[in-house]
Amino acid sequence: MEPFSSVEKHYHRERIFEKMMKLLREQGKEQITREDIAAVDEFHVRGSEVSMELAAEAGFDAKIKVLDVGSGIGGPARMIASTYGCEVTGIDLTGEFTRTATLLSKETGLQNLTNFVQGDALNMPFENEHFDVVWTQHVQMNIQNKAGFYSEIQRVLKKGGRFIYYDIFSKDQSDIYFPVPWTSNPSLSFLMTISELDSILTSEGLRRVRTKDQTVKAIDFFTKLVEKKPGESMPDIGMFLLMGHDTKEKLSSLLRNIQEGKLELQSGIYVKH
Repeated sequence: MEPFSSVEKHYHRERIFEKMMKLLREQGKEQITREDIAAVDEFHVRGSEVSMELAAEAGFDAKIKVLDVGSGIGGPARMIASTYGCEVTGIDLTGEFTRTATLLSKETGLQNLTNFVQGDALNMPFENEHFDVVWTQHVQMNIQNKAGFYSEIQRVLKKGGRFIYYDIFSKDQSDIYFPVPWTSNPSLSFLMTISELDSILTSEGLRRVRTKDQTVKAIDFFTKLVEKKPGESMPDIGMFLLMGHDTKEKLSSLLRNIQEGKLELQSGIYVKH
């Protein structure tokens, strides 16, 4: 077995699926649904709420093929597949994430519409112009080679296809507080600005359709999550399963960075010419 890359090592957790199932069985759950795992299933700001918003705005239907780049444990892929009946492929660098995603899809009865592969977003194992939609949420912060990343997305996207993103951006390239969910220190953080993203996508032949500032909603989400009442603990099934013992510290740092104007969030849709 090859050694973990630095990024994969940061995200790796042992036996995520088994830990989730143990907690759910202890709660008396036998038939697992997407709702049962919603608190951990979508590993990004605002979780399933924002994923459903993005999918609705993009106008998905059962005929499209979707690629989720940085698919984590598969929550967005399963949401899209379940809601729209379309075929969704997920790719993620972390092997334990893709294993867990595959098992959760089987557990929730969505194995026929979803497929997960471990792979590098800079060298994806897919043919040119294979997907109608490429979707990514909170992934590029760990990728230094931005041009290579978005070039690969452009390559696998069909002409006329849509690229949909929801991401965290640097506002002015100032230093940020650590730890944050994507890294515990500056060595794995490669933040870009929104204008830099637009420049790269435009150079790749993608045309902006719409963008939306998601910063205020992110602050509201994290304020409610982090500022719990004394004595309250994190839920049994929650993001701590993916982020570890310092989950609250990571979320608190992220909230502080956003509140102080160091970071901003945006979603957007681009179309390939």
